[in-house]
Amino acid sequence: MTGLMPIEQIERKIFPIRGSKVMLAHDLAHLYGVEVRALIQAVKRNIDRFPADFTFQLTEEELEILKSQAVISRSGWGGSRRALPYAFTEQGIAMISSVLHSHRAIAVNVMIMRTFVRLRQVLSTHKDLARKLEDLEKKIKTHDRKFKKQDRGIKELFEAIWELMNQPKTQIGFKQ
Repeated sequence: MTGLMPIEQIERKIFPIRGSKVMLAHDLAHLYGVEVRALIQAVKRNIDRFPADFTFQLTEEELEILKSQAVISRSGWGGSRRALPYAFTEQGIAMISSVLHSHRAIAVNVMIMRTFVRLRQVLSTHKDLARKLEDLEKKIKTHDRKFKKQDRGIKELFEAIWELMNQPKTQIGFKQ
């Protein structure tokens, strides 16, 4: 945990949208200690720093998906909006500290960047584990004829591991 917010809480604020991991302006404004409109206003004043792959506005459909998955509330922020919410990719978030000009913005950005790095490490570890399990399973299958009944426990173990790994993947940040 940093002084501002535990990384685990930030992870729950990162959502996959349009093939990118993003954070919503509402959540970022909360972290930076500014109003949403102040954050958006700072971005619009420096629009050259925020191309479409750094920030974008959600569509009605994307907003409804987030609401249906209880990521954002149906009332309050999610219900009383005047415009569709903005989403910021990792690059857009990195750019925010250059337009907010505060020590808190810098500290928050460092924390968020560490969170994105951690998420990439976790995903990489999962892929490596899956590859290693596949390799081990292939080796066991080549020796399958030798083991007969005593191999049954190993097969059941692999089936259980694959079942756990192949459960429907949950999106980072979405509550089940």
